[in-house]
Amino acid sequence: MNTTVKYIRHVCDIWTEEMKNISKDQGVLIFFVLVPLLYPLLYSWIYNNEVVREVPVAVVDHCNSHTSREFIRLCDASADVSVASHATDMEQARLLMNRQKVKGIYYIPSDFEERLRQHRQATVHVYCDMGLMLYYKAVFQTATAVAQQTNSRLIVAAAKKSTRHEDELTATPLKIQEVDMFNPTGGYGNFILPGVLILILQQTMVLGIGLAAGTARERNNYGYLIPYRRKGYGITVLLAGKALCYYMIYVVLAAYLLLLVPRFFHFVNLAGWRELCAILLPYIPACIFFGITVSCLIRYRENVLLLVVFMSVPLLFVSGISWPQSNIPWFWQSVATLFPSTFAIRAFVRANTMGATVNDISTECIALWIQLVAYLVLACGVYRFQMATAHKNILRRVQSIRRKREVKRRIKRNQSSLSSSSDTGMPAMDN
Repeated sequence: MNTTVKYIRHVCDIWTEEMKNISKDQGVLIFFVLVPLLYPLLYSWIYNNEVVREVPVAVVDHCNSHTSREFIRLCDASADVSVASHATDMEQARLLMNRQKVKGIYYIPSDFEERLRQHRQATVHVYCDMGLMLYYKAVFQTATAVAQQTNSRLIVAAAKKSTRHEDELTATPLKIQEVDMFNPTGGYGNFILPGVLILILQQTMVLGIGLAAGTARERNNYGYLIPYRRKGYGITVLLAGKALCYYMIYVVLAAYLLLLVPRFFHFVNLAGWRELCAILLPYIPACIFFGITVSCLIRYRENVLLLVVFMSVPLLFVSGISWPQSNIPWFWQSVATLFPSTFAIRAFVRANTMGATVNDISTECIALWIQLVAYLVLACGVYRFQMATAHKNILRRVQSIRRKREVKRRIKRNQSSLSSSSDTGMPAMDN
């Protein structure tokens, strides 16, 4: 009983010490508090409209025929695109795009109508601003829809049917009814936001833990990661105290990110409390021990910023949310399994967007528990290595100091012996 109470007291001491260090470090506070609170709001606000309307485009019409003008008129009449300028050549259109006066360019070559009359395939070149995917979607899909409508009209004219019903069958012999199942608005907010929220939890946690580790090394005179020197603070006590501190912070942030932010902006939110608990219970500790493991590789505070920020976008891609998981090469799929965010993103997207139950996401949850155990073992191993290395270096320094003291003592003894022999020697004779 006394051992358990002593262990809990030591864990609370480490928790208190870690809380004090976090509250005094502005960089850690930014990534632990400010970024998780404000960045999701900014990202959600950008994509809150889901779709954009009347995107300005420039038109370069070298054909200047009835068919090309009809194509331009149909694009301008759509809800997504507005023809803002008629450029004389591509150079002028690129200049308008560089100045951000237009977000896309429609280029119609001079042989456009001639190729259509000869029943040959004609081409309309579409240049899109890929800086924001919403612009690309509006510009490209409008051109595609107008091209399909033009194709249908040309097919009907060439068929020369007698009734309207026959014309409809000629234009669309197979009618397709499209039903958007899990993203009815077709917007990028409902599509990308769930994965981004999960990734924010991991990346900010690793950034904060890495900055805290860099601070600990800088404050220590010898650059050690573990500055604790009190008797009885073993590896499990250190990890339990630190993990408890981070866990208490991120439980609150996870509730804010996954429950409040989607409701603020009216995004799809189908995940129940059972699914959220099944994901977050292993995910947050797995991220904590993953961050602790990575922090042992961090020598300076700036290194963690370069490492983690660079990995954010690739981690979002290999998770399978923005690129089909089946089309990702096996090597990158193997790399993706090393990060807790991969399985958490897949599970949360299915639960939040598709309404999956705990049984449906059991594979991802089991993978998160496996990662939790693996990174806990790794964190214990790297902490043990850090403590052993620090202990060896301290012993070497103590031995070095003892040797220097012994050398100084020997020198003093030699000097004292020489002075005593000179004092007891025979005096010199006078001439």
